Amino acid sequence: MTAPRVLLFIPTYNEAHNVERLCAELSALELRADILFMDDASPDGTGETLDRLARLHPGVFVVHREAKLGIGSAHRAGIRYAYDHGYGLLVTLDADFSHAPADILRVFAAHGDGVDVVVASRFLQAGSLPGWKPHRRLLTLLGHVVTRALLGLPYDATGALRLYDLRRIDRGLFDLTTAQAYPFFFESLLVLRLNGCRVREIPIALPARVYGSSKLTALEALRSARFLLRLSMARLARPDRLRGARPIDRRREELRELQGWDRYWSDKRDGLGTAYDVVAGLYRRLVIKRNLDRCLARHLPDSGSVLHAGCGSGEVDVDLHARLRVTAIDISERALDRYARNNPRAHRIEQASIFDLPFAAASFDGVFNLGVLEHFSPDEIREILREFHRVLRPGGKAVMFWPHRWASSAMVLRLVRGLIRLTGRRAPEFHPPEVSLLRSRREADALLRDAGLVLWDYEFGPRDFFVQAVVVALKPVGGAERSLPPRRAARGPG
Repeated sequence: MTAPRVLLFIPTYNEAHNVERLCAELSALELRADILFMDDASPDGTGETLDRLARLHPGVFVVHREAKLGIGSAHRAGIRYAYDHGYGLLVTLDADFSHAPADILRVFAAHGDGVDVVVASRFLQAGSLPGWKPHRRLLTLLGHVVTRALLGLPYDATGALRLYDLRRIDRGLFDLTTAQAYPFFFESLLVLRLNGCRVREIPIALPARVYGSSKLTALEALRSARFLLRLSMARLARPDRLRGARPIDRRREELRELQGWDRYWSDKRDGLGTAYDVVAGLYRRLVIKRNLDRCLARHLPDSGSVLHAGCGSGEVDVDLHARLRVTAIDISERALDRYARNNPRAHRIEQASIFDLPFAAASFDGVFNLGVLEHFSPDEIREILREFHRVLRPGGKAVMFWPHRWASSAMVLRLVRGLIRLTGRRAPEFHPPEVSLLRSRREADALLRDAGLVLWDYEFGPRDFFVQAVVVALKPVGGAERSLPPRRAARGPG
């Protein structure tokens, strides 16, 4: 097997006193690696020194940028350069000798066994910050603790000494990053981890900077903290923004009930909308997801083919793909884009109408959805349920999470809207109108029977804090209800 081409990447700004010695020490490692310096128009003559080094050493390359555009911007440009020029492995490091060139050999030694990223960590061994002043040591440790708590990253997420195996990492993942400055380091690591990249850490010692002065000013530190808070909110409210997309079967023909669903899935949310997204996202992942996993495990067969009809962003689906073949459909392209980022292992993702499912009769062992039916009129719900009946195999089940008329969440939102109106402001619409909140088990039973389905199970209770009724319907074998085994007793009020 041909060995991958290796690139060492070093961004520079006012490093004229360091780059010549650094170039010599990197060349002495005999890694058979090219070296790329990227200079941001340093006023101290760094660029001229680098040009001279590039003339002397065939494997040294220099990119000059027109201004100081930020360390994160430089790393993103260096990564693009590595992809564009066919490098398989990329090592990034600082130019100030805070990263010992010899540590690069240890980074390479740690690579292998399916590892995508190797991160050099200052926090794996005692005495790893020699010569650091107490206040800098404290701030660095505090930054590590806060980053770990807010982003869930157990690594040294702010260090620049890393190895990326570009053969294993989709280059589009780096395009999901937006930080121009130091937050690029923890933002990029979060994106890679959320997309399944395997990260390995090695311990290093990081001495206090000897040559030059630190470029991380108090203002930059404040901006980094602000970016960290925004990123932590995005991780909770919209994790799909940080995940790569996969192909979607899109249908461009007229779809009759679009009804503003793309607007609902738009990224444009005000402060209250963002707060709602955070709370709703936490509730979905901590409560609904657990309830859905339990319910589908009880009612749908392992390895079964199931349809998520009206999938939305699909945050709760992420663990289903290990045991079910999930086909996800939605009317909104924006929702499907979010679903695709959250669920790269889905069997199929397609734009389609729940009123006109593009599948043959008896295609699925099960159908499910969450928070969909309440947005339609009773006649429309019957039409949707008839489509579920058509695509279900005999004996198959439809599982519907249907918000109840007396749901605790509905009462809380009514209270919030009322309080907002008291301030003289217009109350926002946190979601599309809910015109058919479920009123009772009897109502569910009647709607299902109109569609040829049989109510198999019904639950509304404290498991999800009295928010959604879980309605399970069965398509009878041979269309005969009398052939069914005794139905479970309904639980909960309604």
